[in-house]
Amino acid sequence: MSSSTSASSSTSEKPAARGASPGLGAVSPTAAARLAGLVRLTHPFPSLLDGGAALAIALIAGARPLDALRLGAAMVALQAAIGTVNDLVDVPRDAGRKPGKPIPAGLVGATGATLLALVAAAVGLLLSLPSGLPTGVVAVAILGVGLLYDLWLRGTAWSWLPFALGIPLLPVYAWLGATGRVPELFLVLIPTAFISGAGLAIANALADVERDADAGVRSVARGLGPAGAWTAHAMLQATVVAVALASLLGVGAGIPMLIGAAGATAVLLAGVSLSRNGSSRARERGWELEAVGTALLAAVWIAAVAPVAG
Repeated sequence: MSSSTSASSSTSEKPAARGASPGLGAVSPTAAARLAGLVRLTHPFPSLLDGGAALAIALIAGARPLDALRLGAAMVALQAAIGTVNDLVDVPRDAGRKPGKPIPAGLVGATGATLLALVAAAVGLLLSLPSGLPTGVVAVAILGVGLLYDLWLRGTAWSWLPFALGIPLLPVYAWLGATGRVPELFLVLIPTAFISGAGLAIANALADVERDADAGVRSVARGLGPAGAWTAHAMLQATVVAVALASLLGVGAGIPMLIGAAGATAVLLAGVSLSRNGSSRARERGWELEAVGTALLAAVWIAAVAPVAG
C-alpha cells in the first residue's frame, strides 16, 4: 500500500449511470458504462499516482526507460488489485450510502471484480520478477500490506498502519527494481516515509469521517475526533516537510531542487489546509493534494540527495 494505499475515499462517488441500478425495469448499462465502472473500481487516482512515483524513482535510480516503465506499470497493477478488493469488501457498507460506486450501481458484478483483482495482482507480480527475486518479494509485501488494510484493519483504530508501512515500500521497490540494491540514503527516507504514511492515513480517514459514522465504522479520525485528527496529521506532515527541507539544505541542494521542494511543499500544505474543511468532498480533494505533494517532495528529495549519497 502506497501513497498510497488505495482507500475508500480515493474513488470519488459519482451518480449511478442511468438505468444501471438494479431494480424493476432497469436498463442494462452500456459497454462503455461497464468499462468505466471497471476503471473506477481500480481507484485510478492512487493507482496511477503510485505508478508514476515508482516510474520517476526508477528513472532517478538509473533504470533503463523500459525497465522503469515496467516497474511503474507493475505498481499500478498492484494498487489496482488492492483498490478493487477494497470495493469488494465495502459492498455491504456502500449499500444505500454510495449507490454511484461501480458494484452498487450494477456496473460490475462481484465475480467480475474478483477476477479483476486476481488478474491485476498477477500482472503486478509478474512484471516485478524480471528485476529479480528481492523486488518480487517487495511486490508481495506491498500487496500484502494493502490487503491487510482491506480485509482486517479497515474500520479499526489501526487503519493508519498499512499506510505507514506501505509508503516506504514504494521507493524501496522502485530503487531495488532499478539497481538491485537499497542505498544508505533510505535510512533517512524510510522512517520519514512512515511518518508521512501515518499522516496521509489520517487525512484519508478525515475525508470519510461522516460516512464512517453513519455506517458505524471505526477509524483513526473518529477515535481522535475531527479536530484532534486534523492536528495530529498536520503535525506529522509538518515533521516530514521539516526533515525533507533540512536534509536538502544540509547536502547543499541547488536552487532548482529547492524550488521544486518548495512547490511540492506548497501542494502538500494546501491539502493539509483543505483537510480541515467542513465539506467531505473538499477534504477528499485535500487528501489527494497531500498525496500528490508527498510524491513530488519524495521525488525531488531523492533526486537531490542520491548523487551526494552515492
